[in-house]
Amino acid sequence: MFKRARIAANSAVRRSTFAKRILTALLAVSLLPAVAGSVEARDPLLAYGARIVGDDARSRIVIDFDREPRFSVHYIANPERIVIDLPATAFGFPAKDLAARGLFKDIRYGKMDEESARIVLTTAGPVKLALAKVQADEAGKGHRLVLDAEMIDKQAFAELVKTQSWSDQSEAAQTTSAIPAPEKTAPGDFVIAVDAGHGGIDTGAIGVDTKTEEKQVTLAFAKALTERLNKEPGIKAFLTREDDEFLSLSQRVLIARQNHAGLFISLHADTLKQKDIRGATVYTISDKASDKLAADLAERENLSDQIAGKETVAEPPEVADILLDLTRRETQAFSISLAESVLNSFKDQVGTINNPHRHAGFRVLQAPDVPSILLELGFLSNAEDEKLLLDETWRGKIVGLLTDAVKRYRAAVIANGG
Repeated sequence: MFKRARIAANSAVRRSTFAKRILTALLAVSLLPAVAGSVEARDPLLAYGARIVGDDARSRIVIDFDREPRFSVHYIANPERIVIDLPATAFGFPAKDLAARGLFKDIRYGKMDEESARIVLTTAGPVKLALAKVQADEAGKGHRLVLDAEMIDKQAFAELVKTQSWSDQSEAAQTTSAIPAPEKTAPGDFVIAVDAGHGGIDTGAIGVDTKTEEKQVTLAFAKALTERLNKEPGIKAFLTREDDEFLSLSQRVLIARQNHAGLFISLHADTLKQKDIRGATVYTISDKASDKLAADLAERENLSDQIAGKETVAEPPEVADILLDLTRRETQAFSISLAESVLNSFKDQVGTINNPHRHAGFRVLQAPDVPSILLELGFLSNAEDEKLLLDETWRGKIVGLLTDAVKRYRAAVIANGG
């Protein structure tokens, strides 16, 4: 299989330059970077208390802040969500104090970037905020945000979505003026984007024993891998996110492309209902999933933007068709080669699941001209995997093996004229 992939990769090299030129022109409009204005850093708000009451007809949320918060409210359909945007906020209350109930089937909150935070209320049906206001706390401790939600019909909710105004245009734009980049890149350097899955409001999976959040695990591995790769001559690696920040799936892809990455490696540590399943898995992109496990995982990972209250912006159909075609023709063989190189490194060194190379329609792997893999380091739903994922020595071992895999992949590409 590895030999077949190398042959396909060699053929793809001869076509890649022309294809990339076509692709760059086609995507120029849809992927133009937005210029982000500078915002003065300020101390974050502190949300120190929260409570929720109500039933399936009307529910109230109250959140206590140390000072008066500015906020805005928006509605998103499919599924129905209410989004409350805030300035930078530290959420200091126990998660159980804002556990979903009444009209809400899921409540998420957290950091979006250095200047903003967000609360996303996923509702059980069409809902609107009959009241959304800030009032001073009677005890003089600060201010409280009061949100009264009530059930409405589908037509009324659709009208809310249609007529609302998103005053913050950054929601619809990709902020790319301050994207991470490799340092001191020289001509001929092999550039690698290391993507720590999840982040900010999107915590990812939760450890079965320690309750560690997946976003913390992936960032620790991503930092260690980037540091290790940057010790190799001719290799320059960079992080798509450097701290606990939310990035949409399309932003992750765009960051890799704008930095002219030759590889994209997305790190994850998911959970499964089957607690006994453990080990690493490598995924590549495909419009048809290799199996139900891959399909279910891709579906969950692709919900990342919904969790954060992001609207999915569809690409123009003609561009989407070309993207799909070029992904298959120009990068899939390279992605497969990288996946197999990783698994060869792991052989007899790292436990893997059965059939460890799988594929599905992961949106984060859709960079049309960047070979990409999604690596499940292990499963936080398995107690033994969780211990390893939190072990610094094991992390170092994985990082070393991944570096070896990248070096072999690079050598094969260069030998084939890449």
